[in-house]
Amino acid sequence: MKKLCSVSLFCLALLCSINLLSQDDQQNDTDRYTASNKGKFFVSWGGNRETFTDSDITFKGDAYDFTLSDVTAHDKPKGWHIDYINPANMTIPQTNFKMGYFVSDKYTISLGLDHMKYVMTQNQSVKIDGTINLAPSEEGSLYNGTYQNESIVLTEDFLTFEHTDGLNYIYTEFSRYDDISSIFKINNTDKFQTNLTEGIAAGVLYPKTNTSLLQKERNDEFHLAGFGISLHAGLNLTFFKHFFIQGDLKGGYINMSDIRTTNSSIDSASQHFFYFQKVIAFGGIFRI
Repeated sequence: MKKLCSVSLFCLALLCSINLLSQDDQQNDTDRYTASNKGKFFVSWGGNRETFTDSDITFKGDAYDFTLSDVTAHDKPKGWHIDYINPANMTIPQTNFKMGYFVSDKYTISLGLDHMKYVMTQNQSVKIDGTINLAPSEEGSLYNGTYQNESIVLTEDFLTFEHTDGLNYIYTEFSRYDDISSIFKINNTDKFQTNLTEGIAAGVLYPKTNTSLLQKERNDEFHLAGFGISLHAGLNLTFFKHFFIQGDLKGGYINMSDIRTTNSSIDSASQHFFYFQKVIAFGGIFRI
C-alpha cells in the first residue's frame, strides 16, 4: 500500500494530540477495560508493500532442467483503493488478515494470511545453467541448448513468472504486547492506548502462480508450494478500548520447493528468498 510513511506520521501526530486529551483523566487503573488483556480476541485487516531479495529459480521438466541466477522481482501495489474494503474485490490488492487471542496480558497466539504479490521483472538479463531439449515441433525449442553460466534475457517468449494471486503466506504467530502509554503521559488507556508488539511466525506458502514457460500452457491453480518463517515488530494504537490501528515492519524467509508452472505435473520450479514487508492494519479487540 502506498504512502505508508505518511500514514505513520499521521499516527504519531494523532498519538500526541490524544495525549493532551488524556492527561486529566485519572480513572483507577484496575477499573479500566484495558488494564488486562487476558481472554480478549482481536481481528485485523490491512494492506502491505514488500520487497524481495534476488533469488535463483530452478525449472525442471521432462525435457529441461535449468537454473536462472539472481532473478529480480517486485510487488504489485494497488495504492489507496476501494477494493481494500469492497467485499467483492478484497482479495485483489495486497492484503493482510489476522485473528488472535490473548493467552495472557502480554502474549497472543494468532492465525494470519499475508496476501503478497511477487512479479519477476521482465526483460532482465540473468545467468542460466542447465539444459533445454524440447521436441523440434514445440515453439519453445528455439531455446534448446546446453548452458554454462551464459547470459539470457527473460523475454515473454521465454518466461513470465509471478505469484500474483498471490504469494499467500498462511501462518501461526506468537507475539508479545507491551503498553507504553505512560511514556506519553496517557493516564486513561480506555480512551487511548499505545502498545509495542513483536512476534515470530511460521507457516506454509499456498500460491497461485501465473507462469508462461517456454510457451507451454500455463497452470492456474492454488498449490501448496513450501514454507515460510517471519519476525515482526510494530506499534499498536488502540482507541476507546475496542478499535486499533497497527503499523508493522516484517521480515521473513520463504522456501518454495514445489511450484506449479504448467499443466503437466512433471513440470515444476523451486526458489527461496528473503522479504521485507510494511503493513498498515485496522482492527478490533473484544471479549466474548
